[in-house]
Parts: sequence; C-alpha cells; structure tokens
Amino acid sequence: MRWKFLLRPGWLALTLVVFVFAGACYTLLAPWQFQRDDEREAQNAAVSASFTARPQPLSEVLPGDRPPGQDTEWQRVTVRGTYLPGDEVIARLRTVQGEPAFEVLTPLRTTEGQVVLVDRGFVRPDNRTRVPPYAAPPRGQVTIEGRVRADEANPEGRPAFADASTGGRLHAYSVNSGVVAEATGLDIRPGYVQLSAGQPGVLNVLPLPKLDAGPFFSYALQWIAFGTMALAGWLYFTLRELRPGGVLAEDRPRGDRRKSVAQILAEDEQAEREQAHSS
Repeated sequence: MRWKFLLRPGWLALTLVVFVFAGACYTLLAPWQFQRDDEREAQNAAVSASFTARPQPLSEVLPGDRPPGQDTEWQRVTVRGTYLPGDEVIARLRTVQGEPAFEVLTPLRTTEGQVVLVDRGFVRPDNRTRVPPYAAPPRGQVTIEGRVRADEANPEGRPAFADASTGGRLHAYSVNSGVVAEATGLDIRPGYVQLSAGQPGVLNVLPLPKLDAGPFFSYALQWIAFGTMALAGWLYFTLRELRPGGVLAEDRPRGDRRKSVAQILAEDEQAEREQAHSS
C-alpha cells in the first residue's frame, strides 16, 4: 500500500517539523514583522506631524497621569517647572549615532505639582568609559519644550543602582519613569519628555528616528515565502513517494530502489579501495 509510508516514524517527524515551521511562519513570524512595519509607519507619521504642529502644554496632551500612547508619542509639548538635579539618573549602555553614550535623566517638578522625567540628552564616555563632567540644569523655574516619549521596556526589572563604579551616581539600564521613581522615591508620571535643541538644561540633543520604512515588510513576505516553500517541498516529496519506484516503496525490489546520497558515496569509496588494492 503506497500510503503506508506516511505512517513511518521518520516521515511523521518530518511532517511535524514542516507543518510547525510553516505554521510559525504564517501565524507568528510574518505577523510580527507586519506589526513592526505598522509601528514604523505610525512612528514616521507622528514624527513628521510634530515638525509642523505647535507645541502644547503637557497637561493638555496627557491630562492627569495618562501614559503616552501611539497617538501622543512624539508630540511636541511644553512644561513649566523646576529641575530636581539631586534625583538625577544616568541611563547607561546607550548607543547614539552608532557610538556609546550616556543619557542624563533629570526629574522636573511642574508648577501644577506633578513630577515629569526629562531626558536632557546624551554625553559621550570619557577615556575610562565613565560619565564625564556635564552641565547641571538651571536653577529656578524654567519652561522647556520637548517631545513626548513612552517609557522603555524593562523586561528583567533591573532597578537603578549606585556604587563605586558609578561614582555614587544613580545608573539605570533603561529610560523608564518607573525605574527612576523607585530609585528616588518621587511620584513620577508615566513616560518622559525628550528635550529639543536650545532648551534650558539640554546637553547633546538626541537625534530623531530616521523616517524610512525599514525592512520589516519585506521580512514578513520572506517568512511567508519560507513557509510556502516548506509546504511545497513536503508536498513534492510526498507525491514522489506515491509514484511507483519511490525511495520508500516497500514493494520495490531492494536492488531497484533509488540509492541515497550516503549509499552512493559509500559505494564510490569502496570502489576506490578495491581499485587501489588491485593495483
């Protein structure tokens, strides 16, 4: 019975691997890349819109403790308040324009009484890969302008820390208002404000993301193609085995069955040995 080979353990294992891989391509990998493509398009649209839109007070863009969302991130906002340099945190292990950097996070208490985390920009490490001296934020009330940013993820839940290697300064592994709030004891609202050029307290301005589509859409199509090729290959070999003379056919004489690559190599090696022995 030609269909019997489908129940062989080796064929069942191959079938399982092919269908699991194809299913992952269609339901996980390709949708993941499509989602990243949608996120990139939304980001590009938000950044582009921020160039011409007028900055609005943060309390109007994000009333109360509303966290930044896809509809508010990158909007230009203004905040009036007083910097709290004693609760400053350094974000470490950053990369800006392809080079290592530290980002300086300084809380600011607004005139309404809220505390907002402000990313004042970046500084480059010194020759000992430590934080170099940088300008302190101005004292007294200031009005700043920047862009709304959502908190970065902190998947491992790593807290901010200070030890001899940091010179006593608080360091964090992500730009996250919750991490800074936990380390300083301040009640900081979700998200943060990334300072624009020329603002009070700004250091080296963080560049805006590039407005390109990215490779995500083409990656998604590639995963769909990979899944399709896997299924097509499985179907091809299945149909080949169903024809008379298939490699796995049990009713075919052993001598007439197709030889595997390993068998062919073994026979060639044996023939070379016999030829060398006879000579």
